[in-house]
Amino acid sequence: MKSSKGIKSVILLLTLLVFNIVDVKCQLTANFYEKTCPNLFQIVRKQVQIAIMNEMRMGASLLRLHFHDCFVNGCDGSVLLDGSDSEKLALPNQNSLRGFDVVDKIKSAVESSCSGVVSCADILAIAARDSIALSGGHSYRVLLGRRDGMVANQTGANSNLPSPFDPLDSVISKFGDQGLNLTDVVALQGAHTIGLARCATFSSRLFNFSNTGAPDSTMDTSLVSQLQSLCPVNGDGNKTTSLDQNSTDLFDNHYFKNLLNNKGILLSDQELYSSNLANSTTKSIVERYSNDQNLFFSDFINSMINMGNINPLTGSSGQIRTNCRAINS
Repeated sequence: MKSSKGIKSVILLLTLLVFNIVDVKCQLTANFYEKTCPNLFQIVRKQVQIAIMNEMRMGASLLRLHFHDCFVNGCDGSVLLDGSDSEKLALPNQNSLRGFDVVDKIKSAVESSCSGVVSCADILAIAARDSIALSGGHSYRVLLGRRDGMVANQTGANSNLPSPFDPLDSVISKFGDQGLNLTDVVALQGAHTIGLARCATFSSRLFNFSNTGAPDSTMDTSLVSQLQSLCPVNGDGNKTTSLDQNSTDLFDNHYFKNLLNNKGILLSDQELYSSNLANSTTKSIVERYSNDQNLFFSDFINSMINMGNINPLTGSSGQIRTNCRAINS
């Protein structure tokens, strides 16, 4: 009898643990604001549409905001905070991250409809989803219920965010630190199918790469010549070119086709296919996505959901900021 009771106790404990794990995973739900802000999706979609109509690049910028938010402190809207320790002033974000004014407009429109209900972190997640869909990608049921953090983390932004100069092992490590796997690495890098890159992020590949006296050998020679004209030595580092050459504004799998042809703009992009480490890690995934756009779309959506689940604040944690740039007074 004692043995039977012991077994039942263990089973009960394991059952409770399973329920607790399921409960944690289910804290974010697709219908979180169904009753408290029923028009939320329409409000956000309208503002994102307006922003993209004004500047097509804004879709990529809003998507990037969500990415840079989730990799620092989790998906808590901390990237939007102003201040001396702002993540906006971190090296990967300074003079680079954009779209804050658009987020302000979205937040204002949402507050007019349902004040004090929707977090800035959730607005970023919805705006990213809509940016993908409005750029030609697939839509999906975005999970919601995040609350906003109350502190920025500039140091974390400097250390956690993947850099365009990072070799593949560093990129994989930084994704792994967030609980993301190789498929997530390649799928989420595929967001570079839209958007622009500044000369400052890739010009080191064009001339004296790694002190070799020559351009990066993994970049197509005609592309090198084209980019050398755009980004001469000591030129304007803020000039831009398409991350996905010949398919600038369309969310598709063309980015991966470019990698197969040595036409990745950023070192961290081309490394997914051309580095030695890629042979045993990411190269085969790049090849699959280049041949199967639907597979890329499917994996990208799953990876966006995975990323959106990085350490969200829920329940009574954090707050619902009324101004995305500052904590509530």
